Amino acid sequence: MQLNLFPPLDPRSAERRQKMAGAQLSGFLQSVAASHPSEPVTFICIGTDRSTGDALGPLVGTRLRESGWTNVIGCLDEPCDSSNLEARLAGLPDNLLTIAIDACLGHPSTVGYYLVGNQPLLPAESVGMALPPVGRYSIAAVVNTIGPKPYWTLQTTSLRFVMKMAHEVADAIMQSFPGNRKE
Repeated sequence: MQLNLFPPLDPRSAERRQKMAGAQLSGFLQSVAASHPSEPVTFICIGTDRSTGDALGPLVGTRLRESGWTNVIGCLDEPCDSSNLEARLAGLPDNLLTIAIDACLGHPSTVGYYLVGNQPLLPAESVGMALPPVGRYSIAAVVNTIGPKPYWTLQTTSLRFVMKMAHEVADAIMQSFPGNRKE
């Protein structure tokens, strides 16, 4: 089976991102798991350890790896960020179900929530970079508000807040995909 890691985004698509609280993430991920019961899953945890607000992906990836998960791209030791994203994805086997995880900036009413979708996410969109869409499914954690200086906002985002959100994502993954861990 050929998996398109960069499926085109259709702005007219009926599938839109859903805003949800951390307690609802398991439900979203369990529906993904139920839709693909025999497919292995790879989590693409996007971000860097050099920016507090953008560390969510690597924190999730590190927690998953420490818990025995092997199909994880992006962690604190080996981040998957704008400088290496395309190269890191080029090595993925074609048969893997991919779920992209990244931090983002958003409207004040969405801070602390997750924007999830049955569609790829656009990494670094809130800082104005044009990177390819990533993942068949996506989870974007809104870690702070969007404003005129997005890099500064990410640099000054609370580490405690980002870590709390990263733990929520990792816990939801471990609960929803228990068979994907290497024992």
